[in-house]
Amino acid sequence: MTKADIIESVYEKVGFSKKEAAEIVEMVFDTIKETLERGEKIKISGFGNFIVRDKKSRVGRNPQTGEEIEISARRVLTFRPSQVLKNALNGEVSDETTEGADDDDDEEGEGDE
Repeated sequence: MTKADIIESVYEKVGFSKKEAAEIVEMVFDTIKETLERGEKIKISGFGNFIVRDKKSRVGRNPQTGEEIEISARRVLTFRPSQVLKNALNGEVSDETTEGADDDDDEEGEGDE
């Protein structure tokens, strides 16, 4: 699915004009992008969490030559799906409501290497 497909879906389901649907989708993506650029976590109940993690620089190896190289420090984006989304993907009916279903995914320090 592309951004254009999402815009089309909003247009069909909500009844806004295509221009309004495009503006809304753009605003949502811009808000998500700006929030992640600030390093803040995004929690979407019933969907999942987007988390920006800082990776430290480290020494790696070129797999072809075995030569040591420095892998620079960087920020990475991770996504952790909610249990509700996992269940939906597996065709299971969830007893949980979408409210608070993602609150058990708050491990901040996981994967900070």
